[in-house]
Amino acid sequence: MWTPLDLPSTGEKQFTDYSRWRLIVNDGGRHTWTYLRTDEELEKWPQNEIDKFWLGQPTGLPDIPKATNALDAARNGYKFYKHLQSHDGHWAGEYGGPMFLLPGLVIGSYLTGMPFKQEERLEMIRYLFNRAHPDDGGWGIHVEGHSTVFGTGLNYTALRILGVDKDHPVCVRARAKLHQLGGCTSIPAWGKFWLSLLNVYDWAGNNPVPPELWALPDWLPFHPHKWWIHVRNVYIPMSYLYGVKYQMEENDLIFSLREELYNENYYKINWPAQCNNINKADEYAPHSALFNTISSILSVYELCTIPPLRRAGLKRAYQLIVMEDENTGYQTLGPVSKMFNLIARFHAEGSDSFSYKEHMLKRKDFMWIGAEGMMMCGTNGSQLWDVGFIVQALVETGLAEEEENKESLVKALEWLDQAQIRTNPKHYKEAYRHTTKGAWGFSTTEQGYTVSDCTGEGLKAAMYLQFNVEHTPKLISKERMCDAVDVMLTLQNPNGGFASYELVRGPSWLELLNPAEVFGNIMIEYCYPECTTSVITSLAIFRQHFPDYRTRDIDCAIKNAITYLHAEQQPEGGWIGSWGICITYATQFALESLSLVGETYETSERSRRACHFLIKMQREDGGWGESYKSCEQSRWIEHENTQVVQTCWATMSLMYAKYPHPEPIERAVQLVMSRQRPDGSWPQEAIEGVFNKTCAIAYPNFKFSFPIWMLGKAHLYLKELGKKKIPANGNGISYGNGHGANGKH
Repeated sequence: MWTPLDLPSTGEKQFTDYSRWRLIVNDGGRHTWTYLRTDEELEKWPQNEIDKFWLGQPTGLPDIPKATNALDAARNGYKFYKHLQSHDGHWAGEYGGPMFLLPGLVIGSYLTGMPFKQEERLEMIRYLFNRAHPDDGGWGIHVEGHSTVFGTGLNYTALRILGVDKDHPVCVRARAKLHQLGGCTSIPAWGKFWLSLLNVYDWAGNNPVPPELWALPDWLPFHPHKWWIHVRNVYIPMSYLYGVKYQMEENDLIFSLREELYNENYYKINWPAQCNNINKADEYAPHSALFNTISSILSVYELCTIPPLRRAGLKRAYQLIVMEDENTGYQTLGPVSKMFNLIARFHAEGSDSFSYKEHMLKRKDFMWIGAEGMMMCGTNGSQLWDVGFIVQALVETGLAEEEENKESLVKALEWLDQAQIRTNPKHYKEAYRHTTKGAWGFSTTEQGYTVSDCTGEGLKAAMYLQFNVEHTPKLISKERMCDAVDVMLTLQNPNGGFASYELVRGPSWLELLNPAEVFGNIMIEYCYPECTTSVITSLAIFRQHFPDYRTRDIDCAIKNAITYLHAEQQPEGGWIGSWGICITYATQFALESLSLVGETYETSERSRRACHFLIKMQREDGGWGESYKSCEQSRWIEHENTQVVQTCWATMSLMYAKYPHPEPIERAVQLVMSRQRPDGSWPQEAIEGVFNKTCAIAYPNFKFSFPIWMLGKAHLYLKELGKKKIPANGNGISYGNGHGANGKH
């Protein structure tokens, strides 16, 4: 354990001097935080607006004359947001929210002897203090979730490793909540695994994760290469570590945690009986009978493993770990796989190895400091995603052509240019990777994964800048745009929909083998309305500029995608989102797609039904508010507060559908303008994103891109409606009762 620290009793005090933190941005979008320890460093490197903003400090930017119309409000928004653009052209930002990531960072680093700087330790502690649930002192699966064993057990453990004494008030309160929940015997599978590595939970209490699975023939329908990429990339190193039964050597902290984490005597626990002991506060996806049967069989096998098979499985799993590291510049696909890969490489090669040093270097890419402390992010950033949306917003609103924004847009195009992936992975087919040549990823080129909607939004942004803005250079050639189209066309599934990273590979019954009780729909790829829309809108725009390239393939892809979207529409009119919250998010994308093929309010019953649903959900204040719980339950759940970002999504939905009545849009515009601060920014409200049904994740740059986009678009749209002189309530259309779904707002 690192040296114990003398800490304040709450997270209200600063643990470090925030004026000394600096965000380092390297070309290519890599961003990391560093702490300046000397006054000489401070003098040479003054803090800028980007540093101050993300640290929650006053930026010093001046107030702007109050907007008199929606376009002015959009312009004011970009006057502020432009100051947050990095020198290389992208917008850095937090990608936090999940509360099971930081414990993995801390435990994995502790297991491998990888140190943190003192300032990093202090700010991670402060983050955990600040994120403890105010009602009971525990932690949930994400920052807005209720306290669970998964969140409380792992984050308590992280605090103790970081040097917080067990008698500190935050630990005392958290431990009481953990014991109220029954202690860590009922922690979900991923929690059991982390604690087993730490040697504070017995390996016998885990359902088996045999590495032999990776040595099976690829053609088997349940072979792990058919699993969803985030799941298989986590279970590759998990299977290796399970196969070698890796665990930390005992020390005083380990002995103490064995007492602190459980309600009963650690040494008398019946560990095999805990394999399927999952607390009801955590459980979202209960084990199937098939999963339990297979686990029972594998548990018997673990008592008498066949050494040649175990060695073959370990060898293959380790090969895949190494290939993933090398394919991604040691970023890996995500933070959980990163830390598991680190432990596996440390076990096999030691702390003097090249792989260990590279993992330590790239670990910083996941560590983000914000106003509440230092967290671990869901990837090494959301760079491409954020660039793509703000570029489209500026072009569609006309702000891209304004003189004061020209330099900013050129920088954004330069970033998009270098962010396109030009080659396939170093280890391509042997690592079960999808083609990447021509794609854009979610974050950076180095991380290097094809993502369907990111490729679509990246190509759209590039085309917008090169074909719709006069002053931008032509950096991305037709050939490279064609490469992007080629990638996207390889990603369409037989039902017409597009999934996230690759085609749906596995049969749907594999979901019965879901071992992670806290997440839903994780075992295979799924098609998503959001991904489908990003691809087909990009293809449609490409077709306008290059009508002779793969015309028949593109036409067929769009036609089949629309068929998929029709099938996914819910009876009440909306679409279920999987990456944003939730129905407002997906409905915006779907109505954009339908508009491309002429399906709008006037021509399509589907479009009308979606609009009427949204109007029904509009609140008295003109906005919309939807809870992250909508994602868990796949139905609309009201948020207690109206949300600016969701209001923008809903309003853009209406405009995509060419909704002919201005009043709901005008009311939404007024709501978003009323929330704008004097400096042009908007305050952070509820969390915006989600994954795997249950885990919310932050997209704080959305509060700039979508209000700017919606306001500028609404200004033009309402102007056009005014020319048509549509009656405010023509055709007997109701604007709803202004009460949302349950009539209580």
